[in-house]
Amino acid sequence: MNTDITIRWAELDDAQALLNIYAPYVRETAITFEYTVPTLLEFKQRMQKTMMKYPYLVAVRGAEILGYAYASEFKNRAAYDWAVETTIYVKQHSRQSGVGKELYQALEAVLKKQNITNLYACIAYPNPGSIGFHEHLGYQTIGHFSKCGYKLETWYDMIWMEKMIAAHGIKPEPFIRIGDLTKNEKWQSKIVKNS
Repeated sequence: MNTDITIRWAELDDAQALLNIYAPYVRETAITFEYTVPTLLEFKQRMQKTMMKYPYLVAVRGAEILGYAYASEFKNRAAYDWAVETTIYVKQHSRQSGVGKELYQALEAVLKKQNITNLYACIAYPNPGSIGFHEHLGYQTIGHFSKCGYKLETWYDMIWMEKMIAAHGIKPEPFIRIGDLTKNEKWQSKIVKNS
């Protein structure tokens, strides 16, 4: 475990640093199926949209942002309120250092407070690093789509992985938007987790 990593809420002022982390994944990999690096304005707008309902977290060491993770809407229907898609990106030099695990654990803790029950990760296949990472954190493969994405002159499959983080009661507790959750004094702090 990294003892010098802090997980905190993302701020719009972090957008350039987060975009700098994301851009190499867009340009050089099929980890994201996006072809073009978004502009800073586009990226900020995406962050704002996410932060209206869901947590958006960053991992920092000192002043350096090492990675980020967030949850987003799984499907745009009320019955899906208890399910989210999770996303994580870590600086290339910080991969396999425990930063991703700490980000996901902090994200999961917040999502539990929002009464989320199901987590989903959409992963390009093959991608043994990401699949192994998610399996280590308790995700299981539940769907496999063949040759559905084309990037970098290669056809890629897509898999969906799932993790249940709460029981599925007959009448679930209502979903709590992140803004309503952070009104609670405990969640107002900028620091979500110190390791």
